[in-house]
Amino acid sequence: MTNNRKERILQYKEEKIYAGVYQIKNTRNEKIYIGSTPNVKTLNGQLFSLKHGSHVNRDLQEEWNQYGEDVFVIEVLEQMEKNADNQGQIKKKLENLEKKWIENTKPHSTHVLNKIFD
Repeated sequence: MTNNRKERILQYKEEKIYAGVYQIKNTRNEKIYIGSTPNVKTLNGQLFSLKHGSHVNRDLQEEWNQYGEDVFVIEVLEQMEKNADNQGQIKKKLENLEKKWIENTKPHSTHVLNKIFD
């Protein structure tokens, strides 16, 4: 293994991973979808599923199909570092953060595409 490859592997292992809550916003009509991910670097997966018509939120998918990719923006709303100490709790923490953002946004906007958690 070359030193260059070893260095890249070491850099990858040392790179911090951030979990977070994000929004996908239709800039034309201000409708938003709020979601969470254990790794904010994987947000491109949301775009991929929208582009291929397979996003889990049907309302967002319909908005995407109607208005097109150019009117949407993705923004990270809140993030937290993933580490060995919080690895087991990250899913519950993300669920609570996502719920908080949805609940705090709903009273101020009729344009939230999420369903509130039960």
